[in-house]
Amino acid sequence: MAPKYRLTYFNLRGLGEIIRLTFAAAGVEFEDVRVTEEEWAKIKPTTPLGHIPMLEIDGKPLAQSNAIAHYVAREHGLAGESNMEQAQVDMFVDTWQDVAKPLIDIYYIKDEETKRELTKKYSEETVPTFMASLEKLLCSNNDGDGFLVGNKVTLADIAFINVMSWLDSLGPNVLEKFPKLAALRKRVEAIETIAEYIKQRPKTDH
Repeated sequence: MAPKYRLTYFNLRGLGEIIRLTFAAAGVEFEDVRVTEEEWAKIKPTTPLGHIPMLEIDGKPLAQSNAIAHYVAREHGLAGESNMEQAQVDMFVDTWQDVAKPLIDIYYIKDEETKRELTKKYSEETVPTFMASLEKLLCSNNDGDGFLVGNKVTLADIAFINVMSWLDSLGPNVLEKFPKLAALRKRVEAIETIAEYIKQRPKTDH
């Protein structure tokens, strides 16, 4: 009997979206519980570490977004086919986090002039540097015409499209100079179960 999955997070993409997308890629049903701040205050003491996202597997709770995403990926064949592939998947997931972290930090800056300056530097320097390296890595696997790791979609690709949804705030041309990555995004987002999830998910700012 298939396990029952219950994911608890806020009504935003944030740290929970990579988990939702992984379930979508696997074609696995889960209960998507989106709590308000008021509801969160009530359930916080019942969570393992005092924060969310939290995934319950047949009632057993698991915390930490990366741990949850990797667990779901391993359970459903999205973590790589060998130890080397699994390590490569981990490498890409960690790297996409490195790409996103400065943008998250900038988001919380109060001074608008400082925010504009840092956003400009991030958009013109940080992101292109990362993307150049990632495009090169993509091209080292099947000439860049498949996926980041191995011969099928993995958590590495899911983390990529998740981070790209954040980078869209920088404008439509983030991948203009990186055609292989741009094509990969379209390829992953066109997977039927992922496309359907993206189409029906609630519209949120972040």
